[in-house]
Amino acid sequence: MNSTPDLIVALDFDSADAARRLVDTLEPGSCRLKVGKALFTRAGPTLVEGWVRDGWDVFLDLKFHDIPNTVAGACRAAADLGVWMVNVHALGGPAMLAAARAAIDEGGAHRPLLTAVTVLTSHDQASLDAVGLQGTPAEAVTRLTGLAVAAGLDGVVCSGQEAARVRAQTGEAFRRVTPGVRPRGSAADDQRRILTPTDAMRAGATDLVVGRPITNAADPARAVESIANEMAVTMQAAADR
Repeated sequence: MNSTPDLIVALDFDSADAARRLVDTLEPGSCRLKVGKALFTRAGPTLVEGWVRDGWDVFLDLKFHDIPNTVAGACRAAADLGVWMVNVHALGGPAMLAAARAAIDEGGAHRPLLTAVTVLTSHDQASLDAVGLQGTPAEAVTRLTGLAVAAGLDGVVCSGQEAARVRAQTGEAFRRVTPGVRPRGSAADDQRRILTPTDAMRAGATDLVVGRPITNAADPARAVESIANEMAVTMQAAADR
């Protein structure tokens, strides 16, 4: 288990004002923020730059997937925003991943973490079969992780159910960003391959992405604190073994 797992709040809002109201209830350092496609498309880079100036670590979750030159340009633009982490799709292939890595490395003093999406947590075996992706979700994650490692990326985005497999494949230093984390008793919503924070950490996740259980909570700050406490207890239990 990574010694300092991170809690990332997924700001899956359609409105910049709604996202700001949520973030205003939280304190920088209590968690990190994830900005995805819907919010970024509506609010643009200004919102991200403002949070970075306010001391927030922002994960820009736009999952770049295009020809290598286009993805390289997008990664340079993301780095210029000052974000903490940016991601691409491993399905873009070796040349695209290498171009993304080079773009981050050739940038200025700020070099965000670069991770690759493997298999979305909304996918199951039936959906992979429908698009013609060979093997089980776990096998696909292993193949795509191998591409990310070969390109020198900092980690992958994977289900908590595959985090242990990725850890065995890559070692401890490689980040395993795990979406679809749901505290016990929360609704699964549109996720398929989900785990609780404790189970995800035990499986080897290094970064836990939690969305609606926090953003829909009556008291988001308390929800963040509760999950952070669960993570701390899990870490302590692992250290005591």
